[in-house]
Amino acid sequence: MTPLIFLILHVVQFGSADILGGNGSCDFEDGTCGYESDPNNDPWIVNLQGRYIYIEGSHRHDGKLGLLTSPELRALGESCVRLVYQITGTDPGRLNMYFRPEGNSFDFLLWSANESSDSWKIASIGVRNVTDKSKILLEAVVSPDPKASIAVFEIKISPGYCVVCTFEENHLCGYNNRWNPNLNWLVGGGSVRDSPTNLPTDHTLDNEQGHYMYVDAIYTTSLHEVAQLMSPVTTFALLGCLSFFYQLEQTQSNLFVVYTKDRMGHYEEVWRANKSTHSWTLVKVNIKAAHPFQFTGNKIVNKLLFDPSVANCNFDQDLCNYSQNHKDGTKWTRLIRKPNAFHFGDHTSGVGGFLMSNARFGYHQEYVAHLAGPLLHANLQYCLRFFYALNHFVTEDALAVYIYDEEDRVVEKIWSIPKLPTGIWIQAEVNYRRQEASKIVFVSVCKNFWNCGKVALDDVTVSQGDCRIPGGSWLPAPGWCNFDTDYCGFIQDHKDKGNWYRRAGTTPTSFTGPKGDHTTGVGRYLYVEASHIRHGYNARLLSWPLRGFTGDQCLIFFYHMYGLGTGSLNVYLRKENAEETLLWKRTGEQSVSWLKASIEYNCEETHQIVFEAIRGLSRHSDIAIDDILFENGPCEDTRKPLPHDPESPNQPDWYSVYI
Repeated sequence: MTPLIFLILHVVQFGSADILGGNGSCDFEDGTCGYESDPNNDPWIVNLQGRYIYIEGSHRHDGKLGLLTSPELRALGESCVRLVYQITGTDPGRLNMYFRPEGNSFDFLLWSANESSDSWKIASIGVRNVTDKSKILLEAVVSPDPKASIAVFEIKISPGYCVVCTFEENHLCGYNNRWNPNLNWLVGGGSVRDSPTNLPTDHTLDNEQGHYMYVDAIYTTSLHEVAQLMSPVTTFALLGCLSFFYQLEQTQSNLFVVYTKDRMGHYEEVWRANKSTHSWTLVKVNIKAAHPFQFTGNKIVNKLLFDPSVANCNFDQDLCNYSQNHKDGTKWTRLIRKPNAFHFGDHTSGVGGFLMSNARFGYHQEYVAHLAGPLLHANLQYCLRFFYALNHFVTEDALAVYIYDEEDRVVEKIWSIPKLPTGIWIQAEVNYRRQEASKIVFVSVCKNFWNCGKVALDDVTVSQGDCRIPGGSWLPAPGWCNFDTDYCGFIQDHKDKGNWYRRAGTTPTSFTGPKGDHTTGVGRYLYVEASHIRHGYNARLLSWPLRGFTGDQCLIFFYHMYGLGTGSLNVYLRKENAEETLLWKRTGEQSVSWLKASIEYNCEETHQIVFEAIRGLSRHSDIAIDDILFENGPCEDTRKPLPHDPESPNQPDWYSVYI
């Protein structure tokens, strides 16, 4: 007989939350519970013969768009929105869920689905700790197909994380079994008593009417069978305590393991049962995940109590937690350059600090310069990101990244320059993992007189996880655009004399414009080509209509104004039936580098932001913008006063040069 595997998982709880629950839930049995269709779009229709609300497709060439807005929700705290929905049609549309905080210009995308189905599906969407009033929005984008439809059967908003579950409700909190012909997670308790195995009573209700999930191996036909119970995917990073109750009748060859699984499919073990137990046993596990994940009762998680941000540094103030071994007299030099038309500044803001290898001794010196970071914990996946720039180097020895052990011995080389660009900040990303504690070390080597140049380093960040998985939510933040994919809703003003264009690399005209974008050095930016328009002509770029907001809002962007005879760049606040208000202005050549601008403003009515470039006297006067970001709240200048005497004996063991 096949060895018996008997696993009982019950009452999953992640952390704790004191939350107001119940508001915003609706099963559409007796109406819409305060949910309303936006009158400016297609209406949602309540089905009178069943309990759901829907939008059907049509022959219209542009399809249909419907917005369903919840009633005003009080403080949600940490909450879970469970949505029972269905999308049909050969050309499926899309159902989006947004979160709208009171007094904010932007709706935050929480979740999106576009897969058609012939049955109802369940989505579990986590909402972060919300203390202010807010609303939930459902956006149905229905394709131009008469057979297409999008329907919502139920919306339920409950306190706590989506992974919390007692398995008493039919939707099982969004948990699902990964089907195996011979071994599966089943619902136990209640009227389920058809297993040959003697099943226990439920833990929550302490009787036979409650429910739980279990695996029974009596039907397995071979060894190495695996049953997986997958939790809903979290929509943001979590820090807290995972607790659950389990029972296990275990033999030597049987295992019960809990993992987390990230969106790249990587598994990490969180906990493993090491003994049998014939009564409900409580398990508590500390979890700190730097990115969204899901639990599975048979594969992956991130068990972290260490913050790798100790290795982050933008070099604006000092070397942070980095140090140098310069017994040979060579060093990384910290530079701070004022905006100028000849030498690039730092990547962070264009006016901050960055490192340059051996700049103190000029060009063409033979050297080996080391910059070592702090000690990082073992057995963790790390993502290293940094920006580098080169001038005049002709070998890949200009910059490499090594891993050293605690004794400062070389373990491995994890990165070297893939190509040799010049005079532009390029972003590098490196994934690495070591079984022992380690350090990240940046090494620049100049072997002889003819091959040496200068290499610059800035904005080093180290995070836990895979570089391909963004930290926090995987959905893009509203109000941010790097123009790598499209215009992000920005539109041309057709009443002006010119246009803004998306471009990568240099602009067509020499001695003007950027050499690459600000985001990564190899992405796209927007610019106005001066040679296409006459002196004094303008090109205006309009944002999409922004809702009014309470308090202050900060507009951050990077701009590039390099070239003899450069004109002006203006930023306006535009409101309906009112004159535009000038918020910010720069005129003339500013720098060969991207510079950071921060504009603090307030507006309680619908408005637009306008970027206006005015062509200068010369054709060498291209103007560019990149990395636009709207942030709620006042602008924060985190830069501290820079030290005045970098050569003082009271300074740490590094040099600063102010140019």
